[in-house]
Order: sequence, then structure tokens, then C-alpha cells
Amino acid sequence: MPYIDGYVLAVPTANKDKFIAHANLGDSVFMDNGATRVIECWGDEISTGSLTDFRKAVQATDDETVVFSWVEWPDKATRDACMARMADLMKDPRWADNPMPFDGKRMIYGGFAPVVELPSAS
Repeated sequence: MPYIDGYVLAVPTANKDKFIAHANLGDSVFMDNGATRVIECWGDEISTGSLTDFRKAVQATDDETVVFSWVEWPDKATRDACMARMADLMKDPRWADNPMPFDGKRMIYGGFAPVVELPSAS
């Protein structure tokens, strides 16, 4: 059964290109450690809720865009093995020499076990 790590963060809109470059380099660490796919999505239609919404969740300001991302793993064991090596992986130059172009303290993340999975149309 696949396992998903999900992330929501606020990125300064002016840093879109920096974020894409950061993700292209840094996400390869996940791929090299067993991830099957990484998706980074730049906010396009983010509705404003009366109680909560994506922007409020990450305290996004008017000059920031919400990013929704996920890492797909073949199973939780592969993900857990990667996360157990995280202290060493943080020394990888793809992360160590690749500063985040956003405030990581406002990033929301968590691990998720799929309960419904429909096949792709292709």
C-alpha cells in the first residue's frame, strides 16, 4: 500500500522561480531514497473560507502563494527508512546548499495512509 507525505506552505510570490529550482534539486533526495513520485503545486484557485482555509493555515500574506505538495512512497516502511536517515540526508548538498525560499516554520506536513485509491484513466 502506498504512503503519502503531504505539505502545505506559503512561498513569497516573487520567489516562484527560486522555489521551483529549490524543489527540482531538493526533491531528488526523496527520489534517490525510495520515493516513487513528488508533486509540487503552485496555488491557482485558493478560496477564502469563513473559518479556515489554506492561506489561513499557513498564515500566508498577500504577497505569498500557497503551495500544496506531496511525496508518494511505495509503502510506509520505505518512507520511514528515509526519515530515519533524515539527519544524514540534511547534509546532502542538494539540501544543505539549497536554502528554502520560504518560511519553513509555517509549513504544515504529515504522513497519510490512503484509504481510497482510484486508478488513473491512462
